[in-house]
Amino acid sequence: MLKTAIIVSVIGIGLYYFFIPFATGSCEYYGKERLDGKTVIVTGANTGIGKTAAADLAQRGARVICACRSMERCNAAVADIKRETNNVQVVAAKLDLGSMKSIREFAQMFKNTEKRLDILINNAGIGCRNVDKKTEDGFEDRMGVNHLGHFLLTNLLLDMLKQSQPSRIVCLTSLIHWTTTDLDFDNLANHTSTSSCDNYSRSKIANILFVLELSKRLKGTGVTANAVHPGLVQTETLRSARESEGFLATSYTKFMEVVFLLVGNDARRGAQTTVYAAVDPSLENVSGQFLARCKIDTPSPYARDEAVAKKLYDMSLKLVNL
Repeated sequence: MLKTAIIVSVIGIGLYYFFIPFATGSCEYYGKERLDGKTVIVTGANTGIGKTAAADLAQRGARVICACRSMERCNAAVADIKRETNNVQVVAAKLDLGSMKSIREFAQMFKNTEKRLDILINNAGIGCRNVDKKTEDGFEDRMGVNHLGHFLLTNLLLDMLKQSQPSRIVCLTSLIHWTTTDLDFDNLANHTSTSSCDNYSRSKIANILFVLELSKRLKGTGVTANAVHPGLVQTETLRSARESEGFLATSYTKFMEVVFLLVGNDARRGAQTTVYAAVDPSLENVSGQFLARCKIDTPSPYARDEAVAKKLYDMSLKLVNL
């Protein structure tokens, strides 16, 4: 009995002091860098981490383009950010990452109306659920939105990022990427799974592999690309999971809602590593890295495989018709 109690105590202490801080990505960023004269795009800036990061960058004086699928929610978020920061250079723009047409229209609009792009934050995403849905272009929607949508957007804006260098690309990923050890290249954009988080995990490791290969292709341009694990955050991360079907899936979702409530960060803390990646001077020449808890960290071995990263990049180019 005593032995069992000791084991349970050791596990509990380990979870509290090591796993939970790592998984939640808890950190505070205290940098005071100004962004006056800089232009930033934040996808999915209508809520959660995206909205909080957009507000932080606006507070620093940046011109912030909030790129969202729902213009109603985007306009409301922009109004909030303007009121909080007194920065009138915060703009709402239509962007549906599940539509290649919408992405191309947004990129063209941006090039027609803006003179520079200093920071691109690929934040928007679809989370875990055990029901597969399709994007407008027929892709499984987690891979289609979380990776391929941002992949196309980034590539369409690379010329402006290069012209504005030094500039930065920040792609949000997740610690859950460790559960993926095979991207299933035969069905990259249409992998089917009954597991709630399988396709989400695949899209999140794709984010890391994308910046790994992209950083090599951008070497010497003054443009950096890094992936960020924001931690376990009490935002709308579980919105997709609520669309799951079946008793086990819905029970798991309710359980995770409790976990998020007990140990998850609020949106402000969840946005800290994103802001760190976007503005910290020490990262000006750092590229192709995985960032967590406001520092450089190490992703899974599969996420560090350069051959896999190149294969993913080349296949993604074909899928989005670049």
